[in-house]
Amino acid sequence: MSDTALAPARSRRRILPLSLRLWGLLILLVACAAGYMLIGAEAPWSFLLPYRGAKLAALVLVGVALSVATVVFQTLTANRILTPSLMGFDALYIFVLTLMVHSLGATAYANIPVGLIFTINLGSMALLGLLLFAVLLRLARGDMVRLVLTGIVLGLLIRSITEFVQRLIDPNEFQTVQSLSVARFTQVDTGLLALSSLAIGVGLVLAWRLRLRLDVLALGDAAATGLGEPPAKLQRHAMLVICLLVASATALVGPMASQGAGPSSFFGLIVTAIAHVLTPTHRHSVLLPSAALIGGIILVGGQLMAERVFALATPLIVVIELIGGGVFLIVLLKRRAA
Repeated sequence: MSDTALAPARSRRRILPLSLRLWGLLILLVACAAGYMLIGAEAPWSFLLPYRGAKLAALVLVGVALSVATVVFQTLTANRILTPSLMGFDALYIFVLTLMVHSLGATAYANIPVGLIFTINLGSMALLGLLLFAVLLRLARGDMVRLVLTGIVLGLLIRSITEFVQRLIDPNEFQTVQSLSVARFTQVDTGLLALSSLAIGVGLVLAWRLRLRLDVLALGDAAATGLGEPPAKLQRHAMLVICLLVASATALVGPMASQGAGPSSFFGLIVTAIAHVLTPTHRHSVLLPSAALIGGIILVGGQLMAERVFALATPLIVVIELIGGGVFLIVLLKRRAA
């Protein structure tokens, strides 16, 4: 039999394990979700179902959105140790929050409808993120390394301005800012789930439509240009998806960085590192669902352990940051060794 005839069979043998791994991740996510809903269920289901269901939906939405955004961002920057939070998305959320509390006051801010606050956060973060990227792209002149470094510096500048404004506000108002400056999975407003689901759903659809173009971009700018895929145009489309996903997830529960003031959230780094190990491929039709499932497993399973085993003695964000620091060092050392 010729090599040509054997090629489809070999291709199927390579694809089949990846599909089975995706199914395995899906089953594991369903098991984590079932455990989160059923373990320790002693109260009436009329109370538990909406209470736990809202938190479960928020965990899955945030995990999927941030994971997909990180995969797209790493393809965009051609670097597996970078996450969108390095560009200052978390800092933008806290900056907008601080300005609103400082200008309106804590009492007036608390009286604003949650839907309006979500819309303001989503719109301001998405618009400021796109504006920031447009400015950086013009300054970097297509150099993604320079763009990322400039973004990190501007992110630090935004954090510095935010800290300055926080020193000017009343201590009681500062407590309000602090309480809202970290991801809150134990206090999820059910009214925001529909809005965030719609926004994140649109972002996921756009990311899925870009999957084949991202495969081309991963080959490099020169190869993408030769294949008829202008890198600059695709970078703008990809950044739109990243801004929408990250802004929607952050507006729903808050920033994933520890205490909302850290230089970066390691959540996306952990997810993508595991995704590349479990599903070793460069095809985004596999990487995107793999990362989405792993992100949901980490947040749902982690929150399950935090609430049922550790009784919330250790916040989930702190554990993620602790493990993420080790993963970052391992990935960095492996890249240097290669």
